[in-house]
This record gives sequence, C-alpha cells and structure tokens, in this order.
Amino acid sequence: MRKLLITTAVLGALAAPSFVFAAEAAPAPDLTVAYNVGLYSQYIFRGLTQTDRKPALQGGVDLTHSSGFYLGAWGSNIDWLRSSYGPTGTVNDTYYTKGGNLEVDLYGGFRTELGKSGVGIDVGVLQYWYPGTLRSGWAKANTTELYGALSYGWLQAKLSGVVSEAAWGWGKSSTAAQEDARGTYYAELNATIPVGELVGGDVLKGVTVLAHYARQDFQGNLNEPASYNDWKLGLQKSFESGVNVGAYYTDTNADRASWTYAGKNIGDATGTAYIQKTF
Repeated sequence: MRKLLITTAVLGALAAPSFVFAAEAAPAPDLTVAYNVGLYSQYIFRGLTQTDRKPALQGGVDLTHSSGFYLGAWGSNIDWLRSSYGPTGTVNDTYYTKGGNLEVDLYGGFRTELGKSGVGIDVGVLQYWYPGTLRSGWAKANTTELYGALSYGWLQAKLSGVVSEAAWGWGKSSTAAQEDARGTYYAELNATIPVGELVGGDVLKGVTVLAHYARQDFQGNLNEPASYNDWKLGLQKSFESGVNVGAYYTDTNADRASWTYAGKNIGDATGTAYIQKTF
C-alpha cells in the first residue's frame, strides 16, 4: 500500500505540469454568450426618460464570434408611447392605441482592434422595435440606425445615423406635411474612466467614472425643433461577482414643445440609480 501511494504521488507530480500546460493551451471557444439584467430607477435614453421617471427592468443577450462579428438583443419597459403628447394632454395625443409599453433592440455588427495600435473599431446596425398599434397618420416609432465607433483606452467617439423614414415618432408618415427623417444622427463622446485602477487601493477598487456628451440632430425643417444636446455624469462600482451598482445625473436642452409627455418635459435634468448583473 505504501509503495502504491508513493508511486501514485510521483506519477501525479510528473503528470501535473502536462495537465496545467494542456489546460492553458486549450483554444478559446469560437462563440461566446453573455447575458445581463438590471433594475433601474428609470430608463434614460439619450437624456430622455422613457418611463416617466418610474422603474425599468432591462435585460439583454450578446452572441460574439472570435472573428469579431456579434449579434444581440436587449429590452426594457417604457411608457412614452402611451403617454399624452404635447400641450393638450388628451388620450387622442398618444402615439400608440394598443401596446407601446416595450422596447426591443436588435443589433449586429463587427468589432476589432486596428493592429496593435490600441484603437478599436465597432460598426453595425441597430433596429429599435416598439410592439403595438400606431395611431393612424402618425410617424412610426420604430427606427433603424447604422453606427460606427472608435475607441482608445477609456475614450470612445460614436456616430449613429438613421436610415428609416421615421425616427421615434418624427419623420415620414401618412400625413403629406411630414418630412423624411433619414439622415438624423446622434454624435457622442464617452469616457469610462477606471479611477480604481488609476488611483489604486482597496477603497476605489472597481470604481469607474462615467462621462458623456452628445448631439441628437433631426433632419428636415419640421423635425429640426426636436434636436437637442445631452450630457451625463455618473459613478459605477463593479464587483468580481459580475454585479454593478451605480448612479448618474443627466440633463438636456430639449425643447419643451417637442418633448412634452404627460405634461412633463422628458428631457429635464434627473438622476438615475441602478443595479445590474452580468453573466
């Protein structure tokens, strides 16, 4: 028995390095799947509250290939499509007559790094889909965008351009006076500053500063009043478990006449808190 134990120990010791080497050399899978789910005090999209400052449950899934191509889907509850639009505040001023309480984003694209420069590129297409029944004569809420982004370190510049005739209720409709919204764009600068890494120490470990500034510009003379600038500043704490908690403050110069729902300018300054889990 003793001899057997010694022999087993020696063989185990000799085999261990080979086993470790084999594990480290194992190729990464071609396809990876990532999930995320989060609870937010409200849903803010480009500086505009989509839930009238009420909570939002959000989640998504991403499928990424080792070549850099990816597909994804994401969803959130909303209420702006069923809220009265404009100054009259009547039921006939809502975009949707049925549904209109969900946003589903479907997207696909390609991302890679330019050589060993540290510069990343990301290009793709994104479809915003709002299930429900649109009120007759109104421009569609469903919107299609193409996007491209450049990133370096914790900085990113991104441009998204609308290729559909309507964009979030602005643009082409069955009403002849409406104008095509194609060419509407959103230009943004983003900074995700890892202060925990830059400063060091256990107290700030996993802490990131979030900063954002952008311009939403609608094309067409009748759509132009909906254009505005927005900005965001926030903090996030990330844990090794995949849990992220944070808060941010947003504001815009959105025109009240263009972005009033349920009697409120949805672009007014506001704060948002959230907890999110990634898998």
